Amino acid sequence: MWTPVLILLFLGTVELSRVTYTYYTLKKILYDFGRSAATLQGANFCDESDAQITAAKARAISGTADGAGPALLPDLAAGQITLRLERYVQETASLTDCVCEATAVGCDSSQGAPAPDYLVVTMPEGYPITLRFPGIINEPIPLRPVIRLPFGGV
Repeated sequence: MWTPVLILLFLGTVELSRVTYTYYTLKKILYDFGRSAATLQGANFCDESDAQITAAKARAISGTADGAGPALLPDLAAGQITLRLERYVQETASLTDCVCEATAVGCDSSQGAPAPDYLVVTMPEGYPITLRFPGIINEPIPLRPVIRLPFGGV
């Protein structure tokens, strides 16, 4: 009589473990990319196709130095990961998005603007994961980790 309940509890535990593992693997990938990006020297953060940023994304996703290995998570692509720049405003004691222009509030260092204060690495669309409970939950759940790191490059 208790066997179906115990099986359901066991399967629920396995699924929760799988989702937790996937979430923390995503956080680790985003952190590795953010850490690499935060220490880049001379990278243009306003250009999404910058070679240094592209290489840092590939290295974080595949776990290999040259980015040639398979992705650490299935169907994870570099296009899913976004990098947002932030600047600390002392007058308001808050963080604001840093736009890509050469003004004092901009962050385009290739145009002479000062570097950003923080880098925020996100997955706006999320990484979809589907639970394996047929008939109960059929829609994928988007996992959306966010990592904020201080910028230490030039």
